[in-house]
Amino acid sequence: MSNSLSEAIDKRQQSWRSGLLGSQTFWVFIAVITASLALSMATDSFATSKNLYNITRNVTFVAIIALGMTMVIITGGIDLSVGSVLCLSSMVLAVTMHAGYSIEVGILSAVATALIVGAVNGALIAYVGLPPFVVTLGMLSIARSLAMVASGNTVVFEFGPDHAKLLDLGGGAWLFGIANPVVFMIILALITGFVLRNTQFGRYLFAIGGNEHAATTTGVPVRVIKVAVYMISALSAGIAGIIQTGWLGAVTTNIGAGMELQVIAAAVIGGANLAGGGGTALGAIIGAMLIEVIRNSLGLLGINAFWQGAFIGGAILFAVLFDRLANFRRSD
Repeated sequence: MSNSLSEAIDKRQQSWRSGLLGSQTFWVFIAVITASLALSMATDSFATSKNLYNITRNVTFVAIIALGMTMVIITGGIDLSVGSVLCLSSMVLAVTMHAGYSIEVGILSAVATALIVGAVNGALIAYVGLPPFVVTLGMLSIARSLAMVASGNTVVFEFGPDHAKLLDLGGGAWLFGIANPVVFMIILALITGFVLRNTQFGRYLFAIGGNEHAATTTGVPVRVIKVAVYMISALSAGIAGIIQTGWLGAVTTNIGAGMELQVIAAAVIGGANLAGGGGTALGAIIGAMLIEVIRNSLGLLGINAFWQGAFIGGAILFAVLFDRLANFRRSD
């Protein structure tokens, strides 16, 4: 009995070790730690409290959207509109509050706007059968155009009677001195992780991404789930937009431009499988961390910022290659 128990424990430990060492998220986390240690030794400014505070706060905006994007990618989809949805939601919030409405009305308007955009994306993809790439690419242009119309293509920096409340929402530190955006990111990551691991909805996402036809034949409401994930993706962009508006203290029609590439990169680098069926909330956060460390390190090391895209693109290619190699090993 004791021998069989010991063997079972040994097998579980070996399985745990092999699972950890085969995890893309684990190795990306190791890369983040290694890069951070190297930068701490190479520069005097990386490990300062001010720089680390900026890094953690900057990570949050990409990470929050990457949580929603991960759900979309798990189903085998993609959402290119998130940067523009962030812009539109931010502008709706700003214009509403600038008109004299309370912060609550402004936030509800921004959230409703994001959900409507997500519902349109999801309906066109799930019920009309249009490709996710085409639909969300079109929405990328439509949403930013609507933001320009809403503001008259001007900067909005006065938010009415609740101006100070909005700035405190995005720039304050209500809990133990931790920046509010970081707290919101952690809460949303915990919720996303719970949904993916412990709910029927999460199991449906993986089923659709693994084999949509099989999921349909077993009774999974594929179309409804697809609409839901695109609404969640847009909602995550809207939430990030609300927080970022409070942090920046102003909204321009350029806000969120190109952000969709960083968000997709964060999800993929963190282990989300573009073919569907794979991804975690933790991976999205760690992927966003690596991107921000790369971006931050370029400035500290005096490297031209134009190289940022090359480094991030290289990280994406390496992440996809790692996933392919891991799948190849498992198939053997």
